[in-house]
Amino acid sequence: MEEAEASPLTVTGEKRSLPEEDPGHAAKRLRVEQEEEEQESRGGDEEEPLEQESQGGDEEEEEQEEESFADMMKHGLSEPDVGILKFISEHKGFSGILKERYSDFVVHEINKEGKMVRLDDLSVPADVEEDSQDCSCAETQTLTEEQKQQLDELQHFKNKEGSVAIEVQEDSKEKRTLLHRAVKTLYPGLETKTEDREGKKFIVAYHAAGKSALAEVRPSAAPRKHSWPKNRGSFCHFVLYKENKDTMDAINLLSKFLRVRPNMFSYMGTKDKRAVTVQEIAVLKISAERLSHLNKCLMNLKLGNFSYKKQPLKLGELQGNHFTVVLRNISGSLEQVEQAMTSLKETGFINYYGMQRFGTTAVPTHRVGRAILQNNWKEVVDLILKPRPGAEKGYLVKCREEWARSQDPEAALKRLPVKRCVEGQLLRGLAKYGKNNIITAFGLIPRNNRLMYIHSYQSYVWNCMVSKRMEAFGLRAVEGDLVLRGGYAHVLSAEEAEKHSVHDVVMPLPGFDVIYPTHSVGGGYRDMLSADDLDIDSMRHKVRDYSLAGAYRRILIRPRDVSWELIQYDDPRVPLVHTDVEKLENAPAPVYLKEGKYRALKMEFSLPSSTYATMAVREVLKMDTSIKNQTQLNTSWLN
Repeated sequence: MEEAEASPLTVTGEKRSLPEEDPGHAAKRLRVEQEEEEQESRGGDEEEPLEQESQGGDEEEEEQEEESFADMMKHGLSEPDVGILKFISEHKGFSGILKERYSDFVVHEINKEGKMVRLDDLSVPADVEEDSQDCSCAETQTLTEEQKQQLDELQHFKNKEGSVAIEVQEDSKEKRTLLHRAVKTLYPGLETKTEDREGKKFIVAYHAAGKSALAEVRPSAAPRKHSWPKNRGSFCHFVLYKENKDTMDAINLLSKFLRVRPNMFSYMGTKDKRAVTVQEIAVLKISAERLSHLNKCLMNLKLGNFSYKKQPLKLGELQGNHFTVVLRNISGSLEQVEQAMTSLKETGFINYYGMQRFGTTAVPTHRVGRAILQNNWKEVVDLILKPRPGAEKGYLVKCREEWARSQDPEAALKRLPVKRCVEGQLLRGLAKYGKNNIITAFGLIPRNNRLMYIHSYQSYVWNCMVSKRMEAFGLRAVEGDLVLRGGYAHVLSAEEAEKHSVHDVVMPLPGFDVIYPTHSVGGGYRDMLSADDLDIDSMRHKVRDYSLAGAYRRILIRPRDVSWELIQYDDPRVPLVHTDVEKLENAPAPVYLKEGKYRALKMEFSLPSSTYATMAVREVLKMDTSIKNQTQLNTSWLN
């Protein structure tokens, strides 16, 4: 087992979804780790990131003290802080730049049938085209070419007036209804109203999702009713291609333009923000035609591969994700690269929970989770609301300072222009229920945000224990290790261990419904939890949501479909991956030079869900993936 020095790497934090356990199942049964929902019951409230960072606009940010980002990030976490300590490959590490461009990180979902999800067809299913003929005819008869041009400009924010007024020449309810319907159907994102002007009726079209309104994501009370063919599945499934946008941000944007609630959409998992990602989405009773119209007006999003099905999608149904990753400006020799990638293909990497699991600020999320499990609610509030060093938005700093000074939730809340962040939700709860009823107040934070804290603590324990296990026993199965048999954990005897590979070995996330290894590392779980004032034999919490059942997780992951190539290039701005949209548009594929100023490593691999691509990259480069370390390394590298 090797502990290597980190190599320089610039990494933008990869945002991954988190596993959630099902509290009700048979004792000791295998728990399948599923991706966390980004919203509470997929409702309208957007979930905040674990580091409790608000989503206010740039215009609301206060000036920070004159301190460099690298200096501020000195207060953040590094890998050893969350138990990430070991490498398993033997090669010497080398440097590279990850996500220099978001197109350097491409993710394709692998669906439950094991097929890679791709965007390769923008056409609308034939039965929908037939259903839409009446509307197309109505649009042709109702709107003039000049009106169509004005509406198109309005839809694309090119109309400085902010609205388009269409005079109703032959005033009747039927005529007005036809105009309303034509505008809303053919120009998604536009809303209409009827106005009287000097005795004449006008249909006024305006942008329902104006530039400032887009951030609010405040949909109408209910979707408008449309006729829906009885022989058609209720859910329109489609492939969503997105660039540099979080999955929930994309869904909120779609819901705004379609004037429906975000919980009308379903998906199998969330995808990275700083990346090009392709995944399947389903929406209830929205036609493929309406969805396809969005391709005319949305930036960095593309919808296609439409089909109708009877069922929505469910979180965790996916088999995994396929990654295409470009590491630019690498320093490693051809021999180093070959050794690193061959090791990744044949041996894999330690299946650590990545840094994004634990937040980026000076207060790690697993500490909040530990306080919840300890039933220490005063500390939970203190950890979330107290002033902290490091990079934060100005209004959050002032909110924390006000809380530290006055302990008045209403006064601190007034310092927050954006109330949907975790801090704002907790302060609202404290103002409503009082500081003596913290458990109820804490409950105002969406459930999955609350569960992420305790899952973060489980992940922290797991990381620490797997590092101990790799240090003690290395790359072989040993007596006392756990493997899964028919959904149950089984302790290996010495004889059985000889017949098993280390790739069969699992380790538990702590909980009331798991067993532990019987070798020395098993005792390490008990010692670690005891040091945190927790009883490993009593993991049920008086608040049912916070009772930890536990789960099993493989200690090593061997990626599938691994391939790689070295690329030469001169211009750092040139894309090095041919995306689905570029292929649809018949754009030429990137041309790689025989000789160039820089070299890049382009790698492809597939991973099961709930594993972290950054941990695979970490093993290849032998580097620390924390923002703290990467910022400091990159600063000194550039200087």
